[in-house]
Amino acid sequence: MAEKWTSEQIPDQAGRTAIVTGANSGLGLVTARELARAGADVVVACRDTGKGEAAANSIRGAVPEASISVEALDLASLASVRAFAERFGADRDGLDLLINNAGVMAPPRRETADGFESQLGTNHLGHFALTGLLLGSLEGRDDARVVTVSSTAHKFGRIDFDDLQSQRRYRRWRAYGQSKLANVLFALELERRLRAAGSTVSSLAAHPGYAATNLQSAAPPAFDRAVMAVTNRLLAQSAEMGALPLLYAATRPNLDGGLFVGPDGFEEQRGHPKVVRPVRAGRDEATAQRLWSVSEELTGVTSESAWTALAS
Repeated sequence: MAEKWTSEQIPDQAGRTAIVTGANSGLGLVTARELARAGADVVVACRDTGKGEAAANSIRGAVPEASISVEALDLASLASVRAFAERFGADRDGLDLLINNAGVMAPPRRETADGFESQLGTNHLGHFALTGLLLGSLEGRDDARVVTVSSTAHKFGRIDFDDLQSQRRYRRWRAYGQSKLANVLFALELERRLRAAGSTVSSLAAHPGYAATNLQSAAPPAFDRAVMAVTNRLLAQSAEMGALPLLYAATRPNLDGGLFVGPDGFEEQRGHPKVVRPVRAGRDEATAQRLWSVSEELTGVTSESAWTALAS
C-alpha cells in the first residue's frame, strides 16, 4: 500500500522561519498551525491584521508553544508587498519557507491598487513580486523552499497575452483559471532560473484538490456561493486535508524542486499528497518565460534585482 502522508510526518522545523500568505483562514491557517506545531517560527502574512491576530490566537490555543507573529501584507498592492519585504529583511536574519498561498476566486471584475485585474494581480503578480524581493533572505539557508499554491483550475486556464487584464472581456472563472495556471508556470520557471543561477533555494507548486474553505464564499457572486455551499458539503474534503499537499511540498525531506504536489484521489480532488503532473500548458517553457518577462515589466521586480539580492 502506498504511503499515506499526514502532518504527523512533518520533520522538526525548530530554527526555521516560515511566511504563509493568507494564513488568517482556510488552507493558510492550517498550514501555519502545523508548521508552528513542528517548531517553525511562523509569520502570518495577511491583509487584515485583525483577522490575522485572531488566527494567531487560535493557533496558540491549539499549540501553546507556537512561535507566531502577524504582519500586514496586501498582495493587491505592490507598495504593501515592498513594505512587507523591507520590514522582514530588517527584522529577520533569513527565511526558510515561503508559502505563496493567499488568493481570491471568481469575484466580479475588480482592479488592484496598481490597476491589475484582481485575480491575476493578487494570485500571481503579488506573489511574483514578493518572491523576488525575498530571494535574498532565502538564499544560503539549508533546504530553503518556495511553495506556490495553484488549483485544479489551472487545467482550464489559458494565458491570454492579448488581454491579460481581462479589459476587453471578463469571465471570472476563466480569469481564475488563468491566474492558477500562472502560479504553476511561475513556480516551474522559478525553479529553472534558480538552478541556472546555482541557488540553494528550491521552488515547488502544490494544490489542495477540492477543499472546503472560505475562498468559495468570500468573493464569488451569490448564485456561485450557493452552489458551492452545497458541493462543499457533498464533495469537498476538509481544509486540514487540503493543506497536506502544501505541507508535503514545504517539508518532505529530499524533495526535488520543480515538482507539483496534489491529492492522490480521483481527479486529484481529495486524498493524501502525491507528486502530480500539471497539464501541458503548465509545462510550456516558452509561455513561462514570456509570462515572467511580462510580470517583471508589470511589477518592476526584475531578474537582475532578484539575483543581485540572491547573491548578496
